[in-house]
Amino acid sequence: MDKYEIAKVMVQLLGPENVKIDEPMKKHTSFKVGGPADLFLTPGTYEEIAGIMNICHKNTIPYLFIGNGSNLLVRDKGIQGVVIQLQERFNKCVVRGNIIEAEAGALLSVIAQTALKHGLSGFEFASGIPGTLGGAIVMNAGAYGGEMKDVVIKTEYMDSNGKIKAVEGENHKFGYRSSFAQNADVVVLKSYIRLHEGDKDEIKKLMDDLKCKRKEKQPLEYPSAGSVFKSKREEGYYSWQLVDGCCLRGYRIGGAEISNKHCNFIINVDNAKASDIISLIKLVQTKVKEKFNLDMETEIKIVGEE
Repeated sequence: MDKYEIAKVMVQLLGPENVKIDEPMKKHTSFKVGGPADLFLTPGTYEEIAGIMNICHKNTIPYLFIGNGSNLLVRDKGIQGVVIQLQERFNKCVVRGNIIEAEAGALLSVIAQTALKHGLSGFEFASGIPGTLGGAIVMNAGAYGGEMKDVVIKTEYMDSNGKIKAVEGENHKFGYRSSFAQNADVVVLKSYIRLHEGDKDEIKKLMDDLKCKRKEKQPLEYPSAGSVFKSKREEGYYSWQLVDGCCLRGYRIGGAEISNKHCNFIINVDNAKASDIISLIKLVQTKVKEKFNLDMETEIKIVGEE
C-alpha cells in the first residue's frame, strides 16, 4: 500500500481533518526546519492510537510519535511513514487534590499554569520548558534544579501491541535525560504528577523569576530546540563550557548559528536547513573530541531521511 492508500484507511479511523499527506515538518518543530512527513496524524483517544499502531504494524509502516516538536530535528528530505502528533487532541489536565493527571500531549507550561491556579507547588521548574509531558517523561526533562523524576509518581503507556500498561515510582528508571520509555517501542499516554500545597503568590513569583532567567540567558528570539548536547556530568563539564572552550560561540554554517548568548543552543537565524544544523552538530562533536577527548551526545532527537 502506498501513502495514499494508507491515508484512506487512516481517514476511516480518524476522520479527514486528522489526516494530512506530505505535511511539512517545519510547521511542527521549534527549529522550523524539516521536510515533509508522508502522513501526519492527530489522534484523540487511546483506541485511535492503538488503531494507528495496528495498521502500521500490519503494513510494515514506520511511525513516530511527537509532541510539539521542541526537541526534534527533522532532516530536509522528511520522514517516510507516519508521524503521530499527540499535542493537538490528547492534552487534558485534571486536578485531584494534590495530584495532576495530564495526558501526554499537554504542554508543560499549561500544566504549570494549572498547578498555579490550584495553589500547587513543585512544578515551577518546568513552566518555561517548551515541550509536552510525553516527551518530558521520555527524556526526564529538567531545568533549574528540578526534573520530572521529582514529581511524577505514575505513568500509563501503550506498548507496541496496543496494550495499556503502567509504571510507578522507581520503575520509571529516570536518569539524566533518560527513562524506561526512551529506547522502548512504547508511547506515553498519561502521567500522574504529585505536588504540594503552596502560596499562589510565591509560586507565581518563582515562575516569573525563572522566566526572566531564561530570557536573559537563552536566545528565545530565534527558532531552536533548546540545549543541543547533554552535559558531561561524570567529567564535571557543562556542554556550553566544552563548546566555548573550542571557540565556537557564534560560529555559523548556512542559516544556522551556535548562539552567542548560550553556546549549547543552535539557532535558526536565516532560513536554515536541517543540514546546516547537522553540520554544526558534527563540527562541535569533532572539535570537542579533538580538544577534550570527550564524545558529545545530543539531547535533541534527529530523525528523517538523509
